[in-house]
Amino acid sequence: MKKTGTRNRMADMPVNKLMLSMGIPMIISMVLQAVYNIVDSAFVSNMKTGGEAALNALTLAFPLQILMVAVGIGTGVGANVLVAKCLGMKNGEQAGKAAGNAVFLAFVIYLIFLIFGITGTESYINSQTANPEIAEMGTDYVRICCVFSFGMSFFSVYEKLLQSTGNSVYSTIAQILGAVTNIILDPILIYGLLGLPEMGVVGAAYATVIGQTVSFIAALIFHLKVNIDISNSLSCFKPSLGTIRDIYMIGLPAIISQALISVMTYGLNIIFGGISEAMVTAYGLFYKIQQFLLFAAYGMRDAIMPITAFSCGTGNKDRLRDCVKYGQLYTAVIMLAGFAVIEILAVPFSGIFGLSGETRQLCIEAMRIISISFVFAGANIAYQGLFQAMEGGVQSLVISVCRQILFVFPFALIFANIGIEWLSWTVFPIAEILTFIIAAVMFKRLRCKKSF
Repeated sequence: MKKTGTRNRMADMPVNKLMLSMGIPMIISMVLQAVYNIVDSAFVSNMKTGGEAALNALTLAFPLQILMVAVGIGTGVGANVLVAKCLGMKNGEQAGKAAGNAVFLAFVIYLIFLIFGITGTESYINSQTANPEIAEMGTDYVRICCVFSFGMSFFSVYEKLLQSTGNSVYSTIAQILGAVTNIILDPILIYGLLGLPEMGVVGAAYATVIGQTVSFIAALIFHLKVNIDISNSLSCFKPSLGTIRDIYMIGLPAIISQALISVMTYGLNIIFGGISEAMVTAYGLFYKIQQFLLFAAYGMRDAIMPITAFSCGTGNKDRLRDCVKYGQLYTAVIMLAGFAVIEILAVPFSGIFGLSGETRQLCIEAMRIISISFVFAGANIAYQGLFQAMEGGVQSLVISVCRQILFVFPFALIFANIGIEWLSWTVFPIAEILTFIIAAVMFKRLRCKKSF
């Protein structure tokens, strides 16, 4: 009788079907990551007083939130690929060690952000604004998100462990539970419903961390229940420098890739703030809307990686070729669909947050112009996943630096000095197109090297 376990599914199911069966839950899971910030923004923007200031405060908090997600998910990505590769090589002991060390690293990550939440949040927010009302709101929001970030840190790891064994549907369920919790609690805590006091931005922060904690608890339960191929013995949690090194050799490019988003948004907040506060608000809102599409592409990337890593472990070159083919195809479809949706619904989207006047017009312009970059962005994200799975961490890092730093800041500074506001949005299509050319050349060389 044919076995139906995870290993056979990863080895035998056609890549196109496997990528969809794993990718769709991952896409849903990643898209729900974007729900937290955009839902908070939608509710605080409609507060009776101070809505626009609160919206701006959450925009300033966004780079740090992205950094927190980057470190957690990047660590999880490293464990994801390493566990999948070890299972592909039928080395269950090393798979358990990789999982245990990833959980240990999640604890360390939480301690770092806990310390920053207590000591560094005020300086971080004040570096981006001189408005005392915005600074106070932003500091309160960021401090709570950092101090209670254990839910986010541990969920990021357990989510990827579930995905590494093909059980991505469980990670999606856990993510949905947290997102629903956040959505329910937001209006209750922000507006003071059901007899509770009106908490404003502070309420939005508590709703976020409670939702993250719910996701973590659910993912932990699912991991213990369904990841039977991964050992959970206490010895697996003992820190191993070799295993930690292996996790970050794979995961560091993912961390840097996501962290560079944080650096990019932080830097652009400062550059656009030199033009007007309306530019900062418009950019922040568009980026949160855009995150749904980018995170969908990241979800497909996260499906590409364990399948490709498993195929590398088994040495199956036919499946490797299919990973490249379908990974690029599916990611392109996601981003083309996103482009169409944004272009058609730019005006309604801008109205969700109660914007008016200059800020709303700038947000619409941002959607219409930046969305041109989506197809190239999707290809670049797919290339990053393929590089990471095939031990091409340096190439993945080059893509990240090019699309989020090297080709962004110089053009942003030039266009900001020209003084034509809409021109600043063209930075993003320029960066993605130039990066795509570089990524395609690097991947062609990697294919020649690995002969597949």
